[in-house]
Amino acid sequence: VQLQASGGGLVQAGGSLRLSCAASGSIFSSNIMAWYRQAPGKQREWVAHITSGGVTNSADSVKGRFTISRDNARNTVYLQMNSLRPEDTAVYYCNVRQNGYLYWGQGTQVTVSS
Repeated sequence: VQLQASGGGLVQAGGSLRLSCAASGSIFSSNIMAWYRQAPGKQREWVAHITSGGVTNSADSVKGRFTISRDNARNTVYLQMNSLRPEDTAVYYCNVRQNGYLYWGQGTQVTVSS
């Protein structure tokens, strides 16, 4: 399984970005796809996840601003990020958990300027 994340970039505070993560290889119909982020000097933290059935959950720090979604036909998960803040600056990683295994993508940098 390979994951390719894209969509990061530099944006001003209050702006928006949409991240995408496409999975390829042996993708099961039942899995959980998620986004994590890691800021400089900090541990990687969970941002949001979505099941193959569309059930979502997200961290309190992003609730109301970030929306996770997926396209099962394309094995792609998205993260719509609105009202971005400088503290959202981080490398964003996607992963997929299926059949007891966890696969990570390479990460995409998001930088929010004040």
